[in-house]
Amino acid sequence: MGVHDAMNYVLFHNPVASGVWSFLSSEKKSRNLASVQQAASKSASTVASEAMPPMWKLLGSSRYVLRLAGISGAAAVMLGAYGAHHHFKVVDDKERDPKSIFETANRYHLLHSIVLLAAPLARRPRLTALLLTSGMALFCGTCYYISFTNDRRVSKFTPIGGFLLIFGWLSFIL
Repeated sequence: MGVHDAMNYVLFHNPVASGVWSFLSSEKKSRNLASVQQAASKSASTVASEAMPPMWKLLGSSRYVLRLAGISGAAAVMLGAYGAHHHFKVVDDKERDPKSIFETANRYHLLHSIVLLAAPLARRPRLTALLLTSGMALFCGTCYYISFTNDRRVSKFTPIGGFLLIFGWLSFIL
């Protein structure tokens, strides 16, 4: 059963609707409701498609956030695939394992890419998107860099990225 058939059944051919239409047509024959019913049944799928426009049309100027989330999510998956096959070098037993640093970065990157999809629903979507994107860049970016290069000089920026991610979550309640 297609959408058109389902809409016709709901609007015109179920027992309740049929009773209503027959009552109205017997009472108002002069208005020729039968022809209205036929015209309406032909355009039921058109009415259904116009009743709920695609979600991206409802977002207006926040559509850029969806594109950004798509790019971020794709990058997270590609980096995850790369990191799964990369041979990380352990420099020192005292430091964290580069593989675990990478896995943390990738998990946070993918999770926050998904959260970024909800940014247009926030009261201030641009602020939320900016906080989440900046947080991912600083937190995940520095973790990726440390895991691939073992250069820990950028680690001072990692907590700033973490705070930006926290503020991004909190921006949903503004």
